[in-house]
Amino acid sequence: MKKSRIRVLVAKPGLDGHDRGAKVIARALRDAGMEVIYTGLRQTPEQIVETAIQEDVNVIGLSILSGAHMYLFPRIIDLLNERGINDILIIAGGIIPVEDIAELKKMGVREIFTPGTDTKRIVEFIEKNVS
Repeated sequence: MKKSRIRVLVAKPGLDGHDRGAKVIARALRDAGMEVIYTGLRQTPEQIVETAIQEDVNVIGLSILSGAHMYLFPRIIDLLNERGINDILIIAGGIIPVEDIAELKKMGVREIFTPGTDTKRIVEFIEKNVS
């Protein structure tokens, strides 16, 4: 039986207009054999959750530089919980202050990758944590 490919949604929540990092990550995940759905810029939490459901993803990767992570990430998690979805791995990256990381992890973000993280580390984390 063929092992199914890991499906990853790479999303840019909020009004952040910079997506170079998200595109680098998306390419690295594709190169590692994952199927990547990239939402593009300026997505609402509702759009991200709806796309994740429609695309039946294993992972949501959130990329943010705007500073709105303490509002947008919990909103996405709440929307998933409201729909009874608790089997999607949520990871994040971008400009996230160290003092916010522990709180975001308590809320349900499994890992946060800050600028300069080797893409291999992100690939390995996903492969290890998607059952």
